[in-house]
Amino acid sequence: MHVPRRLRAAAAALLFLTAVPRPAEAEAAVAARPMESLDRGVVAVRRSSTEVLITWRLLGLDPDGIGFNVYRSTAGGAAVKLNAEVLTGGTNFTDSTADLTRRNSYYVRPIINGVWQPASASFLLTANHAVEPVVRVPLRPGGPIKYTWVGDLDGDGAYDYVLDRQTSPQTIEAYKSDGTFLWSVGMGPNSTDQDNIEGGSATIDVGHWDGATVYDLDGDGRAEVALKVANGVVFGNGATYTGGQTDTHQAIAILDGRTGAPRATAPVPADYLSDGPMGARFAVGYLDGVTPSLVAYLKNRVGSGGFNLMMTAWKFTGTALTRQWKFLRGNQDLPDGHNTRVIDVDGDGRDEVAEIGFVLNGDGTLRYSLSDEGVVHGDRWHLADLDPSRPGLEGYGVQQDNPSGLREYYYGARNGNLLWTHTGDGVADVGRGMAADIDPRHLGMETWAFDGVYNARTNTLTQATGPWPHLRVFWDGDLGAELFNDGKIEKWDPATGGVARQVTTWNHGAANVGTQYPTLVGDLFGDWREEVVMTSPAYDELIVFTTDRPTDTRLYTLAHNPAYRNDLTVKGYLQDHHVDYYLGTGMTTPPRPSIAYAGS
Repeated sequence: MHVPRRLRAAAAALLFLTAVPRPAEAEAAVAARPMESLDRGVVAVRRSSTEVLITWRLLGLDPDGIGFNVYRSTAGGAAVKLNAEVLTGGTNFTDSTADLTRRNSYYVRPIINGVWQPASASFLLTANHAVEPVVRVPLRPGGPIKYTWVGDLDGDGAYDYVLDRQTSPQTIEAYKSDGTFLWSVGMGPNSTDQDNIEGGSATIDVGHWDGATVYDLDGDGRAEVALKVANGVVFGNGATYTGGQTDTHQAIAILDGRTGAPRATAPVPADYLSDGPMGARFAVGYLDGVTPSLVAYLKNRVGSGGFNLMMTAWKFTGTALTRQWKFLRGNQDLPDGHNTRVIDVDGDGRDEVAEIGFVLNGDGTLRYSLSDEGVVHGDRWHLADLDPSRPGLEGYGVQQDNPSGLREYYYGARNGNLLWTHTGDGVADVGRGMAADIDPRHLGMETWAFDGVYNARTNTLTQATGPWPHLRVFWDGDLGAELFNDGKIEKWDPATGGVARQVTTWNHGAANVGTQYPTLVGDLFGDWREEVVMTSPAYDELIVFTTDRPTDTRLYTLAHNPAYRNDLTVKGYLQDHHVDYYLGTGMTTPPRPSIAYAGS
């Protein structure tokens, strides 16, 4: 049943409306944050027997009037321009004149204020290529893969891949964007205990622990790999980590993205060492608004009871890894969950560290807790601009074993003021919840778990039954969201409550992780639509699904949005990545992000 908005929540919401800074004011408060200098990410897929769709990136700092021409070279011959007029709409083009029995390579060339810019790198579509919305990345043979991370390891502007091998012991591997093998790291004997609550000291990617991430932490234009390690880990250069006094002692290592060699290590604080090794979840954010920090969520179990929780932030200078702060939950009632989000909740340009039931400021001090509102632990939650008519960001979460019957809740992200709640009789246990714009009839995003679809802005029940609440994918080119569920990309029809199949991934040889998950969903190349990264059943190939649908919508790459890129660094229980502006039906053109290109 519904619980009406409480008066104190309404009063807090009114205060919020007058206090939140506007984006332009926030951007002026801090310097532009350095982010990846990405290339155009040109990709081509054969969408029919006669047509090829070419898509490419609009970059975060591209000027408004930038245009593009698209070129094709057939069998190595001279390139020909395909478009009659300079393209100033959606960054995609359909080629219906190619001889697809021969190999064709495509590139784009930008033009700004009448001045031609350098041509992009080319993408090769092989002769007689299959009709499929897929890019295939070859891998070395190996064991099961749970997660894939992306980052520009070599500084060429294209995302490269880092992935795990869920063998015993475990392994981390790195590949260039074309599948060229770079290096591997053996996680050693302390990764063989893969209990998803109390794993070994070097175990990664079990339960909601990841213990690894990829990002350019020192701003040199090349991404590093951050990794939780313990005695016995063998790095990419063959060196073995032996820095722990015992096998329970752990450290954080920063690896060179090109070689897998360690560039710096620092010990995990030993406050809770007596209770065993700590599981880790990593994230990256700009806590000072200017330079990236590695945030580590660290947790272990006290006997067979509760859990210790430590959160730390780290800076990598290029030569040293230093701890900025340490936060211990202790006996405070601060509900955590299975995902961390590092995002600017108050619009001042500096990121905060958010959990499902509390938020830390960028200096590691407590900003607010939702425990007084009855929020406890839960599996799924979202932070985004769910309501474009309300300044700032909103949060939506669901609850696990909540004794008060609280099932789902919606709140202002800046101060944690509840805007609405849904409760039921008895203990509430809601396993999943989603937030996305799936109903164009109502402004703003919808939220749903298993009690119907609600328009978040108005708390209005719009459908008694909704689609399965799993993962969002931007795919078909309109501003509404598509959904990924158990190997299928689907479009929900709010008029009928049914779904229309967009892609069946197993028809292209892809396999889920476990029963339902891809290894990654994110905007990796092409235009602003998202890619879904899966593997072959033999784990010798990444099968990357990329859209084959034209669109007139023109948006800068989601990877240049600070909130979205931060969240690409987090795994936990795999959940959606959100931008910091409203992306949905009825949206306005988002402001240019306050960023600079690292290494330039």
